[in-house]
Amino acid sequence: MHLFMRLSLGAAALCCLAGSVQAAEKAAVFPIELHDPGAAYGSRTRPVDAKKLTLVTDELKTALKNQGNLDLVDTAPAAKEVEQQGPLYKCNGCATDIGKSLGADLVVTGYAERGANQIFNLNVTIAEAATGKLVRGGQVTIRADDDNTWAHAMRWLVKNRLLAEPLPGKS
Repeated sequence: MHLFMRLSLGAAALCCLAGSVQAAEKAAVFPIELHDPGAAYGSRTRPVDAKKLTLVTDELKTALKNQGNLDLVDTAPAAKEVEQQGPLYKCNGCATDIGKSLGADLVVTGYAERGANQIFNLNVTIAEAATGKLVRGGQVTIRADDDNTWAHAMRWLVKNRLLAEPLPGKS
């Protein structure tokens, strides 16, 4: 009888624990964009820059999924809308509407701003999709224009700014 009671109590405790575990928040992580104030109007991102933007976007997604325990929402279905309304860093909150339409709880956007030769400022923000309220943000300066430096900068930004404290709803 004691064994049966212990098993029943253990099962009840597991049920309560499972009920208290929150579902992971869903995050729409949009590709990092390039802001190049010195570029000619209408010029396209150079392939070498596009490669680095893809690299840091992938680093960001991996870190938010693995360290931030976020479920990533596929943003590909909104690619056309992002292209029409973008760049997202200056579209006056359109990213939150797009993220909300994708079913996201959080919207992650960012851009690399080209400064002087081989110096970039990498900026990333996390906002609530429902309200547009900024939850977390950070910036880091990249002083060498190579893949390792860009990847390191994004990892540092995530660790020391974006996930330095648990995101709201996380513990």
